[in-house]
Amino acid sequence: MSETVETTLENLDTALAGEGAVEAVEAAPAEPKIDELGRAYATGKRKNAIARVWIKPGSGTITVNGRDEKTYFARPVLRMIVRQPLVSAQRDGQFDIVATVSGGGLSGQAGAVRHGLSKALTYYEPGMRGVLKSNGFLTRDSRVVERKKYGRAKARRSFQFSKR
Repeated sequence: MSETVETTLENLDTALAGEGAVEAVEAAPAEPKIDELGRAYATGKRKNAIARVWIKPGSGTITVNGRDEKTYFARPVLRMIVRQPLVSAQRDGQFDIVATVSGGGLSGQAGAVRHGLSKALTYYEPGMRGVLKSNGFLTRDSRVVERKKYGRAKARRSFQFSKR
């Protein structure tokens, strides 16, 4: 009886030692995901917009759908939204960014580029993940427009009531 208890305790000790080794492997820093051209790629989404973003070291130019950032996102607020991950990570002006965006409106597209840029930065420099995550740039904002239901004027609004 005591032999089985001792072997069980030994098995438990080895199992616990094995779990500790697994935790040590997971805590190791991730390797950068960079392609043969020296770029990091990520996909960002917001509302119905989808952005494909490539970053590489450069002078800090941002190109969206083949056009300059200032011509594509004419409003300063949208340009600020796109640059937020770079500013918070203190990397503004260090990367050339090429993005292709489709779907949605300009506000959703700016949010999609911000999400994709944040993910691409973490792929290029995994050490930046903590800063970007604490500012909420890596979280995909899943709010989308609610669909219209039958028997309703819009998604939730009822038709106007007529007494006569």
